[in-house]
Amino acid sequence: MKRLLLLVAAGFALAANAIEYRTVESATVLYDAPSQRGGKFFVIKRETPVEVVVSLEGWSKVRDAEGGLAWIEKKYLSDKRSVIVTADRAEVRQKAEDGSSLVFEAEKNVALDYLETAPGGWIKVRHRDGQSGFIRANQIWGL
Repeated sequence: MKRLLLLVAAGFALAANAIEYRTVESATVLYDAPSQRGGKFFVIKRETPVEVVVSLEGWSKVRDAEGGLAWIEKKYLSDKRSVIVTADRAEVRQKAEDGSSLVFEAEKNVALDYLETAPGGWIKVRHRDGQSGFIRANQIWGL
């Protein structure tokens, strides 16, 4: 019995660590309930990353980078991954190294396409204008 409880606890721990991030595919309304008859919070813009907290038929409860929770119709969520800059100004470098050449700087709340995770706390990203490079993981949200 004790072993079964440990296995169940381990399963819950794994499930709790399985965070799912998605990207808003097109601008849409966020609601306070999983229904179009629910109260309307605001319009979330295209390319915004969100964390899926709960999924129901046709709806997902999502969290944004500021921690706000709301409901969105699933049809507006993409499997494409994006991240959002949380630092006032983040430097995107040519290589995953502090001394590498600067490709561009991204201001707070700019959405970037997530490409891959690199060693040493770096993430490869692409700006919508096509420029790509490496940014420090602690300067973005959506991983």
